[in-house]
Amino acid sequence: MRIVVERAKCSGIGICEAIAPRYYEVNDDGELVLLRENVAGEDIESISKTVTQCPSGALSLTSE
Repeated sequence: MRIVVERAKCSGIGICEAIAPRYYEVNDDGELVLLRENVAGEDIESISKTVTQCPSGALSLTSE
């Protein structure tokens, strides 16, 4: 699975970073930095949680 970020929607709050810091980082400018795009099998649950907890709906997962 792969993480997709709709940058125009991202508010940079950092909930995703708090849930999965190996995958997400919000830089000093409030921009989301995707540290890993492809999701390892053991991380699917936490990454799915970042998608559902994102207040702006900027995150999604794709099988492509």
